[in-house]
Amino acid sequence: MSYTSSITGKSRDFNSVAELLAKANEEKTGDQLAEIAASSEAERVAAKDALSRLPLETLRDSPAVPDDDEVTRVIQDAVDETVYDRIRDWTVADLREFLLDDRTREPDIDQIRPGLTSEMVAAVAKIMSNLDLIQATSKMQVTARCNNTIGTEGTLSFRLQPNDPADDIENIRHSIREGLSYGVGDAVIGLNPVEDTAEQTKRLLEVTKEFIETWDIPTQNCVLSHLTTQLKAVENGAPADLLFQSLAGTEAGNESFGIDVDLLDEAYKFGQQHCTASGPNVMYFETGQGSELSADAHAGIDQVTLEARCYGLAKRYDPFLVNTVVGFIGPEYLYDGKQVIRAGLEDVFMGQLTGISMGIDACYTNHIQADQNDIENLAVLLTAAGTNYFITVPMGDDTMLNYQSNSYHDAAALWDVFDLRPAPEFEEWLEEMGIMQDGRLTAHAGDPTHFLERADE
Repeated sequence: MSYTSSITGKSRDFNSVAELLAKANEEKTGDQLAEIAASSEAERVAAKDALSRLPLETLRDSPAVPDDDEVTRVIQDAVDETVYDRIRDWTVADLREFLLDDRTREPDIDQIRPGLTSEMVAAVAKIMSNLDLIQATSKMQVTARCNNTIGTEGTLSFRLQPNDPADDIENIRHSIREGLSYGVGDAVIGLNPVEDTAEQTKRLLEVTKEFIETWDIPTQNCVLSHLTTQLKAVENGAPADLLFQSLAGTEAGNESFGIDVDLLDEAYKFGQQHCTASGPNVMYFETGQGSELSADAHAGIDQVTLEARCYGLAKRYDPFLVNTVVGFIGPEYLYDGKQVIRAGLEDVFMGQLTGISMGIDACYTNHIQADQNDIENLAVLLTAAGTNYFITVPMGDDTMLNYQSNSYHDAAALWDVFDLRPAPEFEEWLEEMGIMQDGRLTAHAGDPTHFLERADE
C-alpha cells in the first residue's frame, strides 16, 4: 500500500509505513547512513503530511518490524484492546491535537497510554516541533519508587556517576562525596565499571552500598556491568538496589547486547526477590538513538522509531529509571548539537508518553559538532519539559568513558532557575546534613570535606 502527499505542490508516494516513518523524521545522520532518510526538506514535509493523516489503526496493523521479532510481540501484546478501540480511528494528527490541547492533562494522557504502540508514539513525535514536544511532555508525570520516589511534581533528580578509569575505590568515594555535597544522587549512585566481572561488580556494589548505609542516604546503588554479570554478583551476595541493562528496539539489536526477553523476564523476577531496595521498581535501562544501526540490527527502520520501541520493551519491566544517552554514540548517528537537542526532546517525550520514568544523559563526544553550551541548552529545555532526571559527572567530564555531560554543579542552577527540588526523601536528608535548607543549597554545598569532617567526629 502506498501513501501520498501533494502538500508541496508535487505528488509524492511512500511505499510503506516504515518508509513514511523514516522520511518524516527530522534530519539525523543515522538515517542518512542507513539510506532511509528524506532526500530533501520538501520530501520530509510531504512525509509528515501523509503521516499526520494516517489512522492509528494502520500503525497498529503495520508494526515497524514484523511480528516474528520478539520486541514487536512484547509491544503488541501489551496493548489494552478496550483502550485501543477508543482511539484506533484517530489520526496521528488527532493524537497530536489531543496531547497539545489546553484541557489535556496527565490523567487524560494516562487513560490512552495502554492503547498506544511504540510506532504511534514515534509517529506523533515526528510531526511535532521542539516546542510541541516540550509542551506535551510538561503535562506528563510518571513516578516510580525504589528506595525513594522519583518524578513527583516540582522535583528534578540526578544520577551521581562516579566513574574512575582505574576503578580506584578511593577516587570513587571522593567523587561520591563531591556529588552528594552538590545535592545530586537521588536518582541513583551508579557507576560504569572498567572491569566487567562478577567479582569487580560485587566489590563496587559493596563500596557504594556501604557509603549509602554509613550516611543513611535515601537513594539506590547500581553498577552498570552486563546484566548477566550483575546477576552472578547478586547471587554471590552483592547488595544491588537496581539491576541495569542497555536495550535495543529489535530482537537482533538485543542479541548484540547479549540479552533477550527471556533473560529480561528472569532478571526482573530475580530482582524483585533479591535486590536490596524496598522497591517495587528495581530495573534500570539505558538506550540511545542509533544503537541498532551500529550493530547492523536496524532492519531498515529509522532511529526514532527504534528508540520508541526500546521504551515499549522497557515498560514491560516497570523500571525505576530509563535514560537515553543522547549524543554518546557519535556523529554517525547525531551529527551536531542541533540533532542532539532534537533527539533528546524526542526521547524524553516518547518515554513519558509510553509511561516510563524517563531521564537523559545530555551528553556529547568530542568528535560531534557540539559543545557544552549545546548540552546546557538541552538541559534547560528538558527541565522545562519535565524530565525526571539527568546524569551528572564531575566537572561535566567523564574521564573513564571519555565524553562530556552535565556536571554536579549544574543541578543547583537548574533547581534555581525552575524553582525545583530533589526527590522529597532525599531533600529531607540533605537538610539533615546541612547541605540544603528551604529548597536551596547552603554554604556547605560543593565542599566534599563536609563528609570527611562529620566522619571524623
